Amino acid sequence: MASATPAARVVVLGGGFGGAYAALHLERLAAARGVPLEISLVNRENYLVFQPMLAEVVAGDVGILDTLTPLRQLLTRTHLFVREIEGVDLERRVVRLGAGLTPQTHELEFDHLVVALGNVTDFRGITGLPEHALPFKTLADAVRIRNHVINVLEQCSVVRDRDVRRTMLTFVVAGGGFSGTEVAAALGDFVRRTARDYRSIPSEDIRIALIHNGPSVLERELTPRLARYATTALAKQGIELLVGVRLVAASAHSAVLSDGRRISTRTLISTVPSSPNPVVEALGLPIERGRLRCDATMAVAGGDRVWAVGDCGLIPMPGGETCPPTAQHAIRQAKVLAENILASHTDAPQRSFAFTGLGKLGALGHHRAVAELPGGVPVAGPLAWLLWRGIYWSKLPGASRKARVAISWMSDLVLPAHPVQLNLGGGRGATQAHYEPGEIVFEEGDAADSLFMILSGRVEVLKRFDSDPQVVRTLEAGEYFGEMALLGRHPRSATTRALTPLDLLVLPGSDFSALADTLSEFRSGFEQIARARAQADAARAASAPGA
Repeated sequence: MASATPAARVVVLGGGFGGAYAALHLERLAAARGVPLEISLVNRENYLVFQPMLAEVVAGDVGILDTLTPLRQLLTRTHLFVREIEGVDLERRVVRLGAGLTPQTHELEFDHLVVALGNVTDFRGITGLPEHALPFKTLADAVRIRNHVINVLEQCSVVRDRDVRRTMLTFVVAGGGFSGTEVAAALGDFVRRTARDYRSIPSEDIRIALIHNGPSVLERELTPRLARYATTALAKQGIELLVGVRLVAASAHSAVLSDGRRISTRTLISTVPSSPNPVVEALGLPIERGRLRCDATMAVAGGDRVWAVGDCGLIPMPGGETCPPTAQHAIRQAKVLAENILASHTDAPQRSFAFTGLGKLGALGHHRAVAELPGGVPVAGPLAWLLWRGIYWSKLPGASRKARVAISWMSDLVLPAHPVQLNLGGGRGATQAHYEPGEIVFEEGDAADSLFMILSGRVEVLKRFDSDPQVVRTLEAGEYFGEMALLGRHPRSATTRALTPLDLLVLPGSDFSALADTLSEFRSGFEQIARARAQADAARAASAPGA
């Protein structure tokens, strides 16, 4: 009987276009064909963001929430886990999820693993870029850029030194692909339109510069004719194009170009480079050009029922080229992938992915765009802009999302912009914590998320060697704890409890890892202490009763 057939467990990593639509098509196909599937999706957020409209979020042409689709509403039969991915064990076939509000980690077992994690922003290799550049890849990035730009305008409104004001009003974008040109165009429109509300800011002090190492923007993405049009259109609307050079370094006050020039600025937005998601790199499967090597069915080379979809998969096409990392391809890959997963349980033949694309679109600001339609038909100007908006609007998931965006667009044509800064606070950073005597700081088995330094008070460390916990050491002001689990990337191996009123400096695990990965002396110092403590614990365990 069909009910006796165990459900195949499919775990999808990532909630972008590839991952969300893979889960959606799996839901529909499983229901239509009566194939029992248990579908789980893991994502850092509980929403799907419509990335082609992120530049419009920067400009305020659409609301922040208008580009979002709640995954729970889109995927009604999928188990959603809003967690960080700690790692994947391909031998045990489990995905390890990080802790949430509770300190316990979670493991998801899978029969099929769908990797749809895309790429991540990677500023390594360019001096100063991690510290001083604003990435443009996620919704959080778009909101951060918008808030930063508004803050710059607010600060400039009271600056009397013209040289300082010009530096602050210089906005530099690195990267002349679709993301770079669209955010530069949106930024140019937004800054100049919004600056009218600031009487003390002369419009001639505003400078938007786009850095690109090619001869013209979009020359890799579009035909030469459209690339030339895009370059000319951006220049006509006041965007300074610095072509044939690349960004080589950044500081708090300038962007340094490959030809030696320095651009004084407080705003540097970088759309390049990117690298594979660390979870993808840690799989140990073949990676080529930063993407998992796949066959035409999207099965990952060297993996057992491991699949890749979207930006992180290097998927061959019938003509010999590889599939480009675009949303239109990811959505269609997802459907073929879902059919192939079901085919593996019904003895149906596997399908190869073959999709030539429906064209390319790019917005240029000032109600202009460029479009390359199927068959290579070029369209540019206001007509291409209407096509850009109409096509992307039609791709928005759900009628309510379409209605919200349509209202935003119509109101934007007749109503002034709202340059409201959303001051949501900074990152968590180092914080202080207080514990009363007898309170537990963390327990054995909890997730390792922080390093603790004792500012005042005393703490005892307890460890189980048999059945009852034993005190293995007592720590006082100036000492620290929690480093062993962070260095080993495993759950806490002991319990810590306050003996007296206790004040701690808490360093988040992400900050600790960043320091340990970049400062060898910092890491080696902690590793020496961790080894000494581990040896002491081992000796104590050997001498414990029943050992």
